[in-house]
Amino acid sequence: MPPEPPREIGSEFHWDPAALLSAERGGLPGWLPARHELYATGCGALSDLLRLLAPAGRLHVPSYFCMGVAEALAAQAPIAFYRHLPDGRGPHFATLRVADGDVVLAQNLFGRDSRAPWDAWMRAHPGITVIEDHSHDPFSEWACASTAAYAVASLRKTLPLPDGGLLWSPRGLDLPRPGGPESAGASLKLAAMLLKAAWLDGRPIPKERFRALQQQGEHELLGSTAPASAVTVATLPLLDITGLRTASARHASSVVDALSPRTSAWRVSGGGPFRVQVECASESVRDALLAHLARHGIYAPVHWRQDRDRLWSGDEEAFDLGTRLLTLPVDHRCGPGGVRRIAEVMSAFVPSPVA
Repeated sequence: MPPEPPREIGSEFHWDPAALLSAERGGLPGWLPARHELYATGCGALSDLLRLLAPAGRLHVPSYFCMGVAEALAAQAPIAFYRHLPDGRGPHFATLRVADGDVVLAQNLFGRDSRAPWDAWMRAHPGITVIEDHSHDPFSEWACASTAAYAVASLRKTLPLPDGGLLWSPRGLDLPRPGGPESAGASLKLAAMLLKAAWLDGRPIPKERFRALQQQGEHELLGSTAPASAVTVATLPLLDITGLRTASARHASSVVDALSPRTSAWRVSGGGPFRVQVECASESVRDALLAHLARHGIYAPVHWRQDRDRLWSGDEEAFDLGTRLLTLPVDHRCGPGGVRRIAEVMSAFVPSPVA
């Protein structure tokens, strides 16, 4: 018999009871705000919040950002972009030109930014509403001690949940509430998670079966303003947040340590608690590296492509980085064996001379 294919690294989460603790031990003390709303998606939570705020001016969005979310939010307010790149320098505030009635969306990009610059900016602009996006690390010290008017986090990007967009106000302001029934996308995602767990356990389930459910579920969830599913509501307080984040941060650090800081084809550009970014020499090298990783069962997402024929930031550096960056999946599922495998596969990559 041919050898079994290696266990995949990354891609969508599977249902994992090992991530749960008792009600007394679950969660992260001080993380889940006393007053919050749980939406199906973070994008839906932001859309509803903007409807509540009814801004008279523009919504300022980072130039290195998910353009799909920006397009959805453009239905609520005109979009302006300020420069914020994954360059370790944080937001470039000289490009953030606000006026009365504007709203600013700040983000902790890849979970690597500091809250201090934004706290100082908010003190200098007390009349401007700031919404912080903590999707890349909902459990950071910054997220737990935020002083912004509002904050949001898309939870299914870092936690084994079928859906979930957490919205809260660190200042205790009124929040919109999700409406209607649960999204059908959450049920499809949960079915995919359960089937994937069985597949990982060696059950004879075609991978295409749960992949189709994952993709259909994501399509149904896009921008949903529905409430979070009952599974997410019940599971969230029981998740071992401390353990999941600690393991993810350890794996990210180990991958960074195991990789060469730079090769002619790529360099490690940074690592956060849940992910490690790699900057490639060109788009063709990035695409070749993505394919190389996938052939070895490692599925690396891309954050974020921009399309000049649609809404885009107008920031050429952000556009360029969107063609050359990929993210290595180093969350709690990775483990020491996964760390070694990522390092070995990355080290074995040799781009085509024409790339």
